[in-house]
Amino acid sequence: MAHHKSSKKRIRQDLRIRLRNRYYKKSARTSIAKLRKMTEKEEAKVFLPKVVSLIDKLAKKNTWHKNKASNLKSKLTKYVNSL
Repeated sequence: MAHHKSSKKRIRQDLRIRLRNRYYKKSARTSIAKLRKMTEKEEAKVFLPKVVSLIDKLAKKNTWHKNKASNLKSKLTKYVNSL
């Protein structure tokens, strides 16, 4: 159990940040799955920039590693182009 005031505050902050990260990660994963299920190229082309934006935001805040983000964007772009 934390005894210092700053330790208690850090625990509260970590909890909020963890929940926020979980929300954004789950949103991104859901969007990626939705994009991968799409079969129409035009619809996927419109949706791709939104997904890429979510991935970039996660990479910018170090929630996801930049290489993971880059690999995901590459794979998703290849998928949309192959439709």
